[in-house]
Parts: sequence; C-alpha cells; structure tokens
Amino acid sequence: MDNDLDLSSLVEKTRNINVPIGHIIASQKWRNSELHHSLQSYVQVLFEDDLGVVDFFPSSRLGVVYLTEPDLVAFSGQKKKLAKLRKADRVQAVVLAEKTSTSGQYYPDVQKFCLMDLGFTIIPVPTQKEAASILSQMVVSESQTNANPFLRRKIYPIDEALLATIKCIPGLGGVKARALLEGLGSIENICSASDQELSLIIGKAGAENVKKFINKK
Repeated sequence: MDNDLDLSSLVEKTRNINVPIGHIIASQKWRNSELHHSLQSYVQVLFEDDLGVVDFFPSSRLGVVYLTEPDLVAFSGQKKKLAKLRKADRVQAVVLAEKTSTSGQYYPDVQKFCLMDLGFTIIPVPTQKEAASILSQMVVSESQTNANPFLRRKIYPIDEALLATIKCIPGLGGVKARALLEGLGSIENICSASDQELSLIIGKAGAENVKKFINKK
C-alpha cells in the first residue's frame, strides 16, 4: 500500500512541474553544493522542497537523476528509486552518474541496469562541475524549438536518446545500433530478441556482443 502511495505521489509531482524557459528546478538537497555553484554560473536555479526521486528538471518534460560516487558504489539502494521513476512514466528520464577512479568499476553494472532494465539514458560524468555543464546544455537546448536531443522522441522515427544508449554496447558501433533500433523498435524488444533475430539485423558478431552485454552478471 505504501508503495502505491509513493508512486501516486511521484506521478503527481512530475505532472505538476512547470519549468520556466532558461531555468532549472533542483531538489533542495543540492543547495550550496559544488554542482549548484557551478550550475548557477550558466542558468537560473530554482529550488523545490520535494521532487520525489528526481534531482533536476531542466524542462517540464525531462527529469534528471544524479547518482553520486557513493550511490554507484552502493547501487542496490538506488534501484528501487529508479524503478519508481520508470513506473511513473511522466517524464523522459536521464541519469547522470559520477564515474570516478573509485566508482568506475561499479559503473558497467549501473549502466546495464539503466539501459537494459529501465530504458533510461545514462551519461557518465567525472565531476559535479562537468554535470553542471551538461545540465545547462539541456536547459539551453529546451529554449530552442525542436533542438533538445533528449526530447526528439515525439519528432523523429528514431529516438536519438535511445540510439545513444544502444551505441554504448561495447563493439556495436553507430551503424549497427541504428539498424537494431530501427529493426526492433525498443530496448525491451532488443533484450528479448533471439540470437537469430539479432544476427539477421547486425550479424553474428554483433548479436554476440549484444547478448554478452545483456547477460553480463
């Protein structure tokens, strides 16, 4: 019952978000952080007391979850949080993951969960300053008509954000990633496709790379 209430609350929060052009809405927990100070050099930052599982809204349609270095190291505690956002399905989700020399060894498993299990775009960032730069680019892009590459799902047959996630599979490459997405249409279909189905689209070697990535423990 509590999970249902939490999910309803999350849906309500994401439904009511209205981000002014040129601004970003951030969770209060980021106030006075390094990321906040770097971000305010680029855009206007507005704070909300409770954004649910989302850390930043660069636009009303795009929610960003930021995984810190400790979050990656102890990622099991973050899975439920991300799964809630996937179930709410009110905004397009992007994950920024703080990939450092300490957390780098944990990143592949986090990447696989975000890409294959949830269908989220995940972007590795080395520092909060770099994350601020990426967030500011999202804000600026949103102010330009049809410019935001993270929001092209409603405009183009191929979702460029999903294409970027498929290209992250080692050994696949841009051409095969596009063919895979054009042929199967979604990450869920790619994960459930047989070896033969994958081979028909991207060849035996490509299919082996995809299956190896999906089945990686």
